[in-house]
Amino acid sequence: MKSAVNAVVAGHICLDIIPGFTPGEDREINELFVPGKLIKMDRIAISLGGAVPNTGIALSKLGINTSLMGKVGGDHFGSLIKDIISVENIDSRIFISNEDTTSYSVIFANPGYDRIIFHHTGANDTFCADDLNYSSFNNTNLFHFGYPSLMKQMYENEGEELLLMLKKIKEVGVTTSVDMSLPDPKSSEGMVNWQKILSKALKYVDIFIPSIEEILYMIDIDVYNDLKNDNVNTDPLDKLNIDILPALGEKLIKMGVGIVVLKCGSKGYYIKTANKARLIAMGRGKPDDIDAWIDREAHCEAYSVSPFCSAAGAGDNSIAGFLAAFLRNMSMEDCIKTACLVGAQNVLVYDTLSGVKSWQETMQQLNSDMKFIALNEKTKYWQYDNNKNIRYRK
Repeated sequence: MKSAVNAVVAGHICLDIIPGFTPGEDREINELFVPGKLIKMDRIAISLGGAVPNTGIALSKLGINTSLMGKVGGDHFGSLIKDIISVENIDSRIFISNEDTTSYSVIFANPGYDRIIFHHTGANDTFCADDLNYSSFNNTNLFHFGYPSLMKQMYENEGEELLLMLKKIKEVGVTTSVDMSLPDPKSSEGMVNWQKILSKALKYVDIFIPSIEEILYMIDIDVYNDLKNDNVNTDPLDKLNIDILPALGEKLIKMGVGIVVLKCGSKGYYIKTANKARLIAMGRGKPDDIDAWIDREAHCEAYSVSPFCSAAGAGDNSIAGFLAAFLRNMSMEDCIKTACLVGAQNVLVYDTLSGVKSWQETMQQLNSDMKFIALNEKTKYWQYDNNKNIRYRK
């Protein structure tokens, strides 16, 4: 390992249990979970889940010197997580809490649909600001925190603990990045006032990378409900029009974010950046060429790949692609293209990490003639650049 840690990925960690659907036997979503019915399945995949391993190990595979920080319980699942991490060439600071159980997810990734996840938060609920050693961040350029929306201490009391942690990280000069997860509307995290939490926390977030569904749920619930209600048996993003993205991006920039990046699934990636003063304040991980990032806005289509096996971990891996490119001072356009590409690598496998290629292989793919999923929809705000394969605001 290198002596300096370029990135720390902390937050939510769990064990993912992913039953495989039998190839060629695609089923409509309403055929599943019928009481008394037996569904024939393929092999099962057991892998690490959550932002810490998915984004952290993917970053490491992409050549970024990375450290993992998280909490597991003193049980068999916790031991299995530590055993799996131990075979990776990565600095791991995962500690065991004997008072907690380990978080796990059972993920049903039916081809053609978004995932259905049964999740137990476990030890993630007790993770707090004091669990981090801030003096260890002196050589760190980037701190990425994943899934505060699934970590009780982070969203209770209007996000007081999340705010405290982010303030401390910013005080030591580190660039911050935050990803979210979609809350269960009937759970405690689904009932908190996320707009109020984000209005306090986002001024300390340099790069904010939620999914379009997550951010709509948190700051525009009416649009989220319309999207879900209109697409009960299909992927809601199939009906997403990218014209809704600019207003969301503008709102988040006004809340204090330096760079807004929205994951849009099969509709690709959206990015919007703030003014020069905000970008200069981003910390050690900020771009060398700040002027090339000021007040920009763009959209990249998703890559078309086959066969589609599973979307489990694709969002987290795509974040690793974005951050790996960002830390290498690549252009804004290449950062979101790399994000889309690493996400595409992931959906070709059932587990959450084996699809991610090395940085060299990823760059070879980036410069190849891979096809995008063309968006055949009319837009008011976007102009497509055929040379760059990027949409820009008109």
